[in-house]
Amino acid sequence: MLMQKATPEMVERWKEVWNDYKDKLRPNRKCGKEVVEYLKNKYFLEELHDDNVKQVVINNILYNKPYADRLSVDVEPSAVTFIVKNKDNGKFLYENQDEIFKGNNIFVGVELESGFFCVEGSSLLWDELYVFRGLDEKDIQNYFCVGEYISCLKKFRLLESII
Repeated sequence: MLMQKATPEMVERWKEVWNDYKDKLRPNRKCGKEVVEYLKNKYFLEELHDDNVKQVVINNILYNKPYADRLSVDVEPSAVTFIVKNKDNGKFLYENQDEIFKGNNIFVGVELESGFFCVEGSSLLWDELYVFRGLDEKDIQNYFCVGEYISCLKKFRLLESII
């Protein structure tokens, strides 16, 4: 999860990684329903039934063209939102929160068709979901997406299983 302003050096590194891996990657992106199933199977979640919160997730897609382009024309976006509970597997996320998030709940929003997700409170969970969701053909053509994906794969020691 990028948590700072990108520097020219970071951009150059992403481009190098993209050049090294773009031809080795195959589209493997999962839809939002699969992301939600993954979350439910791994973490205790409290679903939020707040339409305003769901709308924030949807607006993140609708007002960002690269995300909006992933939606089918005939399908209305639909989001689900959760708080990850601080127990069992979730405990690890809370124990390893970035300093900026310490003491805050971990929030996850997922759009069910596109697979778009947002996480507040845990860069570790964002990285985990990015690896699980995977990349599509458009992502593979984007040096930032590939750079982040490879970085996350390495973090979880999964690079060899994907490449």
